[in-house]
Order: sequence, then structure tokens, then C-alpha cells
Amino acid sequence: MAYVDGFVAAVPNDNRQAFIDHAKATGPVFKNHGALAVIDCWGDDVPDGEVTSFAMAVKAQEGETVVFSWVLWPDKATRDAGMEKVFADPRMQEDQSPMPFDGKRLIYGGFQMVSEI
Repeated sequence: MAYVDGFVAAVPNDNRQAFIDHAKATGPVFKNHGALAVIDCWGDDVPDGEVTSFAMAVKAQEGETVVFSWVLWPDKATRDAGMEKVFADPRMQEDQSPMPFDGKRLIYGGFQMVSEI
């Protein structure tokens, strides 16, 4: 079954276009190395929580929006090999593709799909 890498970050609102440009530049790198799809989303209805929330997870500050992205891979083996190539790809280096957000507050994880309807 397919495998998913998920990412959540807080992006300064002033960097919205930079985030979109970054996504358009880096998404093809993932696809070049085996990903089936790369989806990047700008928060629109992301409520604050009392105990947990997306914003709390990434320590979003005033003037920032939570973004949610994921990469769909055919399987974990393809993901493992592909991610190694992605991070070695010159197009992903900081000087070529600087992140328009604080990478220290990025949360991410790999997930085994258990259902697709």
C-alpha cells in the first residue's frame, strides 16, 4: 500500500507567495525521485485549540499561517530510496531553495496508509 510523508509548518503571511514558489520548485524534485503526488496547502480554517492544535504544534505566532503538505509514494521502499535522493539533489540545497519559514518548527512524519476510499 502507498506511503505518505506529512508536513506541518507555520509560514509568515508575508511569505505566502514565497511558500507557493518554494512548493512549485521542490515538488517536482520529489516526483523526479519516485513520488506520485506532492500536495501543499495554505491554512484556511485551522482553529486554535485549548489542549492541542496545528498552530500549537508548530508554535505559530501572530502573522503566521499553518501550512499542511504531504507527499504520496507508491510504497515505503520507494519513499526511503526517493527521500535519500531528494535530500542529495542540488535543487533542494538551502542556497537553491531556501525555506520561507522556520524549519525548526516544522513537524513531519512518515505514515503507512491503512485505508483509501
